[in-house]
Amino acid sequence: MRYSSLSSEDRNAIMQKIGIKSIDEIYLQQNGVLSKSFNLPDHKNEQDTLDYIQSFAEQNKVFKHIFAGYGCYNHFIPAAVDAMIQRGEFLTSYTPYQPEVSQGTLQVIFEFQSLICAITNMEVSNASLYDGQTSCAEAALMALRVKKNRTKVCIAGELHPDYIKVLETYLKNIDVEISYQELNNIQINSEYACIITQFPDFAGNVNNLENIREVCNKNDAMMVVINNEILAFGMIEPPKADIICGDASSLGVPLSFGGPLLGYFTCKKEHVRQMPGRVCGITQDEDGKRSFVLTLSAREQHIRRDKATSNICSNQGLCATAFTVHATLLGEIGFKNLALRNHAIACKLYDNLSKAGFKVKNKTFFNEFVFECKNAKKTLEIFEENGILGGVLYKENEILVCTTEMISDESIQKYIEVLKKHD
Repeated sequence: MRYSSLSSEDRNAIMQKIGIKSIDEIYLQQNGVLSKSFNLPDHKNEQDTLDYIQSFAEQNKVFKHIFAGYGCYNHFIPAAVDAMIQRGEFLTSYTPYQPEVSQGTLQVIFEFQSLICAITNMEVSNASLYDGQTSCAEAALMALRVKKNRTKVCIAGELHPDYIKVLETYLKNIDVEISYQELNNIQINSEYACIITQFPDFAGNVNNLENIREVCNKNDAMMVVINNEILAFGMIEPPKADIICGDASSLGVPLSFGGPLLGYFTCKKEHVRQMPGRVCGITQDEDGKRSFVLTLSAREQHIRRDKATSNICSNQGLCATAFTVHATLLGEIGFKNLALRNHAIACKLYDNLSKAGFKVKNKTFFNEFVFECKNAKKTLEIFEENGILGGVLYKENEILVCTTEMISDESIQKYIEVLKKHD
């Protein structure tokens, strides 16, 4: 029997206070979770009820040809990943504050951190965050802690719109100003704590960020690089930043209607005590055996608001485990080869679009880029009618398109055929 801290009297008092007679009314209100009831037929047994509900699930559209990226990338996940993470010792969630009973979880966290550091060429990583959006916002807060008494943050170039929204939400109530500037014309001063830029950027461009490094050095500001396709670092050298963070759900984590995701966060070692979230370290026990422990911050730092370095109270443990298993299966060579394969398929789509007379906006890209068409919204609707998730609306006459190893020659051929016929 589940424990509930509310007695029947408590629940009744709450319902009376908010003006309802049953919990169901919350879900049926116009502004509630549901605007109408399910209208389940009466007198159905359990089997018939499940069949009835399944009929709703069958209305979902399932696409074989997925050309949409936008921060969530359709990669192949080996069966071994699910086989590993569904083991009870990985699947059961618990907080590893007691190392003597948490060595398995702590070892996975340590290995996750090690993999992330190796991929990003950074010195330290935390145990993961909720998603790329929160990692971006936490990076800004960390920069503001490191660069005390500074009240401005600069976003340079094209940053993912969802990241911007979360960042604005985090900063709007702490009197921090955000400025939005062109990548090649950045003007900041000693009031700025950091410059935030995306790599590759939201439109898929792989920009040279040396000018940002120079501007940051000149003004003693931190350089924050956001990355939401970590596989790109298998082919492109990571920038020399103070913080590199973003989303690592490309490996091991299924799309699942846009989530869950896996935020990662790395920084220079000198700033590790200002880094949000947990950090796992390696040591020896009294018998000289290798041991893993949470380190560099007290337990209270994660649960006491006035002492915390962030509002992140937990890491994405299961998603981080899935990433770790997938990345380990690939190995260094496999990771690089997968990145090269993604880029090669993107180049093939680029070439086919160009031959068909469509203009690609990008001069550089990894596996995502923007191309022009007459009516992007209508074109995307036509793609759906033909069983293709054709990309994401970028502008009125532009589509943000992505390829991964899941895109075959047949997929590209069908994509071009539909585009030429209807655009």
